[in-house]
Amino acid sequence: MGLSARASVGSSLVVATTENLIRTALRLSWFTIIYNILEGIVAISLGVHEGSMALAGFGGDSLIEVGSAILILWRLRGGSDKEWKASFGIGILFMLLAAITLFSSVIQIISETSPNTTIPGVFISLVSLTFMFFLWNAKLKVGRALQSEAIMNDAACSLACIKLSFTLLLGSAIYWMYPALWWVDSLAALILVYFIAREGIQILKTSRQGRSVCC
Repeated sequence: MGLSARASVGSSLVVATTENLIRTALRLSWFTIIYNILEGIVAISLGVHEGSMALAGFGGDSLIEVGSAILILWRLRGGSDKEWKASFGIGILFMLLAAITLFSSVIQIISETSPNTTIPGVFISLVSLTFMFFLWNAKLKVGRALQSEAIMNDAACSLACIKLSFTLLLGSAIYWMYPALWWVDSLAALILVYFIAREGIQILKTSRQGRSVCC
């Protein structure tokens, strides 16, 4: 086989691999959208019904995940300037997530309200941890393979959801064992606000740098 033939085969393999990765990214995004819409509706509904601001706020996080996945679908349609724009949009969603988490936690602390039961929080957080860990790991691998900052930022959004799921699970478990410590999950969520906002600010800074490079 000549050098030109080998180069042609190698180029074809690269194209095929890239196309497979893009298809995987599309499937992950659609799965994220469908799952998080369902999770968000259930979490918000149960949160309102059971008087749990933490659970309702967690439902808001699920909708943020939907927005991030939609941005990735838009990014994968092509366009040299869509990479930094998608990353910028995800950074904005991170800041919105921090605001939602801050608002729900502060309201719960100020009102000194406690949920009627912790069972919904425990169940939803356990299911979320299972799916979100899979999505985070898969998105991270695809993002690195495609060298896409936007997809890796979307993976970071899934990681933030994992942290919030663990916080909801821990807070629900503590409240179940020690009802007097109803404020623990809200306090933990307030701590997470700092890290979520910091991640969002970093993504926004990186996306602006990408804009200056491509434009």
